[in-house]
Amino acid sequence: MPSNVQVTSWLLMVLAAVTLAPSFAQTRSAAGKQQAPPELALTYSYLRSNVPADGCGCFSLNGGSATLTLPVRSSAFAIAGEVTSTTVSGISANRYDLAIIAYSAGVRYSLPMRSALWRPFGQVLVGIAHSGGSLIHAHLGGSIYGANAFAGSIGGGLDLRIRHRLSVRLIQAEYLATTFNNNSNNHQNILKIDTGIVL
Repeated sequence: MPSNVQVTSWLLMVLAAVTLAPSFAQTRSAAGKQQAPPELALTYSYLRSNVPADGCGCFSLNGGSATLTLPVRSSAFAIAGEVTSTTVSGISANRYDLAIIAYSAGVRYSLPMRSALWRPFGQVLVGIAHSGGSLIHAHLGGSIYGANAFAGSIGGGLDLRIRHRLSVRLIQAEYLATTFNNNSNNHQNILKIDTGIVL
């Protein structure tokens, strides 16, 4: 099971790749730039989260994400909005289940590349997350309601264009932090990995 050090290492590698990519790219001239169209990405999402600080082990959630990006004029920046929904069952010996839905928005920067086939990007998103399931109900004393918390993520990814209006998101890796009440430190460190299509 990955430790916080391993999670941090993965994120640093992604950020380093996104940061170093301009050395292999050439910026297009301002005259040649055109307004990029809005994009919708539909991806499979894998989350790896930690249990409370006084517990042991981690668990994985599976689900999907939908991300809409709206370019800011002809720049490399865009406004991004994302909804992610994931679930897991069989957590710990009590076989708890958990569902997390995160709503977030923020800024994305796509690196200009010499080839139009490849597009690396980095982004920062903030928003709220909602959780439900027997794990949450147990921590809230049997309440039938879920819990809401802050959610913030930072990371990046790489798209490969295969047709004029279709790309494949080869990978998107992010550090996602949430602040759900866990009767301990009320903080979760989550590794989020996505792959899918971009329309």
